[in-house]
Formats: sequence, C-alpha cells, structure tokens
Amino acid sequence: MGIAADLAYRVREPGRVQRVVQVAASSRVGARALSRTLPTLDRAVAHLSRGRTTAAELLAGLPVVWLTTTGRRSGLARRTQLVAVPFRDGLAVLGTNFGQSGTPTWVLNLEAHPRATVTYRDLCVDVVSRPADTTERAAILARAGEVYVGYPTYLQRISGRRVRVFVLERAASS
Repeated sequence: MGIAADLAYRVREPGRVQRVVQVAASSRVGARALSRTLPTLDRAVAHLSRGRTTAAELLAGLPVVWLTTTGRRSGLARRTQLVAVPFRDGLAVLGTNFGQSGTPTWVLNLEAHPRATVTYRDLCVDVVSRPADTTERAAILARAGEVYVGYPTYLQRISGRRVRVFVLERAASS
C-alpha cells in the first residue's frame, strides 16, 4: 500500500460553498490573508477537534497534512501544514507559498534534509523526499489543479523563482 492509503488521505469533491472559498483563497488578497491566518486557524481547529480536521478542510474541503522537516540551520523539528497531492503510491508537495515570491522555509529544509514525517489526522508515516523529475512534475502539477483550484493561479502569479515539487516516498526502515 502507498502512503496516501496508509494515512487514509483522500481528496474529496468540495461542496458548493467550499469551491467558492477555494476561489476566494486563490486570489491575491485571499492568499495573502490566508498565508498569515490559516496556520494559526488550522492549529486551533486541529486542537479543538483532537486532530480530526482543520480549518482548511472545513472551509475549503482541502485535506491538510502536517509535514515535519529538520531545520537546515537549527537541526530542530519544524512542522508545517500543506495540502498534499496524491501521486502514484505516495504524495507530492508543492512549494507555492500561497503564490508569493519567496520560497517557503520547509522547501529549503527538505533540500538540506530529505527525511521527514507526514501526519494526517492521527496517522504518521516516515518519508524521504526527492525533487520530482520533469515528467513527474508535469503530472503532479496537472493533478494539483484538480486537488485545489488555487494551485494553477499561484503558479501563474509566481515569478523570479521555480516552484519546487517534491515526491514523498516511504522511508526505508532503519
């Protein structure tokens, strides 16, 4: 079985209101506001629901994983919330940073330390990340637009940097 199956990670069709929220969230103003508020809101909702859901899942129908990386400078565990894209037997993550110009820190951490953990609800899997090759990248980007309507908008808005796309695969047992 793959990582998505092991985590019971499924992308469901968003409801009518959730689609409207997704479109609003992908706008420049919406993305900027969400980049500042969604992490805190997601943590609060996850805490109140005992890890069963997040604000992004309730409001926009987007399942959120928690990616725990190792800080490239500090060596400490760093946790971030992401919408993952099911890809083959694993998951893929995109460093879009809500369509903003800067590369997200978690991307730099994965480049320095490819081992990480992915948690969805109360399930956790050890993974190793690797950059998607050209063919994989095209397939992941196409699938990403099906998962969240904001991804294509973010990609169009980003200039001056290449969005990194990572494939997450199960880590070999040590």
